[in-house]
Amino acid sequence: MTALNQYQRLEAAGLWRETPRSQARDVIVSFGDATLILSDPRSEMPLAHWSLPAVTRLNPGKLPACYGPGGAEPYEELEIDDELMISAISKVHHVIEANKPHPGRLRGGLMLGAAAIMALLAAFWVPPALVRHAADIAPPAQRAEIGRMVLAEIAKTTGSACSRPAGDMVRQKLAMRLIGPDAQIVVLPTALKGAIRLPGEIIVIGEDLIEDQVTPEVAAGHILAAQAMAVQNDPMLAALRYAGPRATFHLLTAGNLSAKSLAGYGEKLLADPVPRPEDEPLLAYFTRAGISSEPYARSLDPTGEAVLGLIEADPFRTAEPRPVLSDREWIALQEICDQ
Repeated sequence: MTALNQYQRLEAAGLWRETPRSQARDVIVSFGDATLILSDPRSEMPLAHWSLPAVTRLNPGKLPACYGPGGAEPYEELEIDDELMISAISKVHHVIEANKPHPGRLRGGLMLGAAAIMALLAAFWVPPALVRHAADIAPPAQRAEIGRMVLAEIAKTTGSACSRPAGDMVRQKLAMRLIGPDAQIVVLPTALKGAIRLPGEIIVIGEDLIEDQVTPEVAAGHILAAQAMAVQNDPMLAALRYAGPRATFHLLTAGNLSAKSLAGYGEKLLADPVPRPEDEPLLAYFTRAGISSEPYARSLDPTGEAVLGLIEADPFRTAEPRPVLSDREWIALQEICDQ
């Protein structure tokens, strides 16, 4: 130890009593290897060796300093009035104590480390896991309600959904034709350049997909693409991630989501580019619906270069696709946003 080496040559005079009844005798006090050596000043013969870690100050703060060798029955006593030696004994004693193993400290450190790890897990793993769990177990009615909330947020920017009796009937028929009986297609008075799938089987399209198109195949293709994309990225999970862990926890415990937690989410959906699903699962949707993929592909890229795979793999390239809507129905849907 550096501190002990520093005082290896330090010596001081002291008075030593071997027992409480013994006469005090002069000794020379010096440092050994983790010991305090008491020697006869004439013969320099060692009279006692005290373990430095066990040395005990019997009169703290008083002079001359009085020490004992420690132990259950400390009969011996040593008096020293040399301040440098007193300071050296104190310093070396503390260094030796500090170098001892402290199982309690190690245990405490391990417990603190474990607590820190648990806190990190709680902060970074629990909230995402909570949100994913809520999305996984959400019943259809809850999904539909949150989908309507998201639609209301979108409508704050685009205006209310288009509605006319004849067009509404066609919307319902198109949703049944492409997705299923519980699906809903909503037409907004704006250009979305695609379809957006919301929680609860609600698909939003802009009037650009119906007013500017000759046939319904382009709109149908975008609706199928949104449906395929929802399998890859659950829109319920995306909405809950935006709402945050606190709102999601309230959803799990109280059964409803605060409308405040989705404030601004509609603007975000409108600002983000409409994602495109992978070709293989998308083509499966076109095949099941009996619709050609080429009109949809050409709407993404008129030249066909960027969507060549979709065009070449068109499931109805050599066969006749099923009609999406009749001409009369398509005209009724095209007029849904007319005032």
